[in-house]
Amino acid sequence: MSRFWSPIVQTLTPYVPGEQPKIANLIKLNTNENPYGPSPRVLEAIAAESSDALRLYPDPNSDRLKQTIAHYHGIEPNEIFVGNGSDEVLAHTFMALLKHDKPLLHPDISYSFYPVYCGLYGVENKLVPLDSAMRINPADYNQDCGAIIIANPNAPTGIALTAAEVETLVQAHPDKVVVIDEAYIDFGGETVIPLIKRYPNLLVIQTLSKSRSLAGLRIGFAAGHPDLIEGLERVKNSFNSYPLDRIAIAAGVAAYEDETYFQRTVQAVIDTRTNLVAGLTLLGFEVLPSATNFVFARHPRHDAAKLATDLRAKAILVRHFKQARIDQYLRISIGTDEQCEALVNALQALIAA
Repeated sequence: MSRFWSPIVQTLTPYVPGEQPKIANLIKLNTNENPYGPSPRVLEAIAAESSDALRLYPDPNSDRLKQTIAHYHGIEPNEIFVGNGSDEVLAHTFMALLKHDKPLLHPDISYSFYPVYCGLYGVENKLVPLDSAMRINPADYNQDCGAIIIANPNAPTGIALTAAEVETLVQAHPDKVVVIDEAYIDFGGETVIPLIKRYPNLLVIQTLSKSRSLAGLRIGFAAGHPDLIEGLERVKNSFNSYPLDRIAIAAGVAAYEDETYFQRTVQAVIDTRTNLVAGLTLLGFEVLPSATNFVFARHPRHDAAKLATDLRAKAILVRHFKQARIDQYLRISIGTDEQCEALVNALQALIAA
């Protein structure tokens, strides 16, 4: 602890990201990265943008990317906000829209950045427990609050609410902002972006890191009523007026322009997930229903932490959380068919031993 820190720094408990090891030849199934690279059109756009123009600042409004995303979802550019990954978009959202006199509601088991942002921005929060099946029950949020944020599909459980269930939640709180974090929506969920036209209190956040294979570039966006977007823009322009660089803007546009590649790779991940769930089930694992590019699984006779350690010894990384209620689960990212087959074979050997 440094005597030069601001007082708030001493109170923070930072987010801990998944391990990014420097070891070669690992089967890396711990951080939900897409096993398939970005579209060739994205790589072409990056190469074309890598020119003398990099000496110039990027468009501070990222208008071309906003227009592309808005057109894709059938909404208007002034209903889109962009930032450096969905984490930055979330950070601005906490400051601009979620800090109120009453507590912010969010699930007790969800994206662990939510309580981190509450600590950073001084947002009072209240945890709403998942039910016994590890699901979010919208009725549990029918209580007094300042705002609500949920991940849908939820992480790390992977379970999704239907669009109708989300709409019920939004309808029940017409005077509160409801944020739906759709980082994994493309792998089996129903986006509620179309609902922003009917509900001015709804903000939907997505990322290009997962389904569009751009985790290394950091591009995220929010969709919502122009009044919500204006709040985010005010915070952004008080913090970083040039959030996305020229290369990220060009790559993001190209990612949306190659719909065929996007659909093909998303379907490949879904197909591999189906096969992985079948393989884990045969080994005796209990696997929660997933609408994401990962599965959440536990074995009734084998400790999750030990399995993760033993898998690491076999050069396979999965994610284990020490948090109460989920400390016997492993979160396993969907890799290629070959990677997932190697994982199942390794687990089979460990269980047999």
